[in-house]
Amino acid sequence: MPLAVFTKSFQDWSLEEVCRRFRSLGVDGLDLTVRPGGHIHPKDAPELVPQAVLVAHHHHLRVLMLTTSITQADRQAQKLLEVAAQEGITHIKLGYYRYIGLGHLKRHMDQVRRHLERIVKMARPLGVLPCVHIHSGPYIPSHGTMLYELIKDFSPQELGAYVDMLHMVLEGGGAGWRQGLELLGPWIALVGVKNFRWEPGRRDRWGQLRWHTRNCPLADGVSPIPDFVATLKRLGFQGIYSLHSEYKGAHSFRNLSTQECLEQTARDLKFFRPLLEQEEKSH
Repeated sequence: MPLAVFTKSFQDWSLEEVCRRFRSLGVDGLDLTVRPGGHIHPKDAPELVPQAVLVAHHHHLRVLMLTTSITQADRQAQKLLEVAAQEGITHIKLGYYRYIGLGHLKRHMDQVRRHLERIVKMARPLGVLPCVHIHSGPYIPSHGTMLYELIKDFSPQELGAYVDMLHMVLEGGGAGWRQGLELLGPWIALVGVKNFRWEPGRRDRWGQLRWHTRNCPLADGVSPIPDFVATLKRLGFQGIYSLHSEYKGAHSFRNLSTQECLEQTARDLKFFRPLLEQEEKSH
């Protein structure tokens, strides 16, 4: 099972520097951001994605997947899927569909499903697997059962599930995350590795204490990561893990520099890698 590091927190480094630093961590490759504000802008993908693949190979790494903003089957999506296929990148994370408010959910889910149908039709001949990420909050899908409802009529060979240790536990509490994994089992192709904790905020006008989340080191959060990995093992997961290291900005336990993010990533790997090694031994 390949282990990638998400490049979002390292975008102020060149890809050459990113690959050099990631290689020192002993990971397998990159989860490369190819979206507006990412390492590569989509319009530059035909030129720069092949360059990124070459740089990764030079450092004995692979571009294991692309994180994109694709939400519909337009011309730009076609070009990005084509360059991924050309470079042997088989897994694509799609962009996000926002929840538009109470009273519209069923209609909006039907609309999202139609967008996915068109993307699948575009990607299937290229041998690229588009994957739908679960993201808590006002997104579609925000939890595992919702994603299952969206993709249950697609083949796992044409559309994948991108499950997430933070977002599924945030929305799924004690057992909802596990039930979501069970429903999605055949479709699971990608796994986001990250954790969070709840912190108290201010009281609202009614006097109730409001809580918010912050990303935190893998070993320090609410998500039961060893149980999550063990459940994936029981479901026969053999896909890609992506370590997110999202430790910049107000949503993080501390606003880390890029170098500090790398150092925290090394500590996260020290915690996480034995879970995978134990999983491999059990096979």
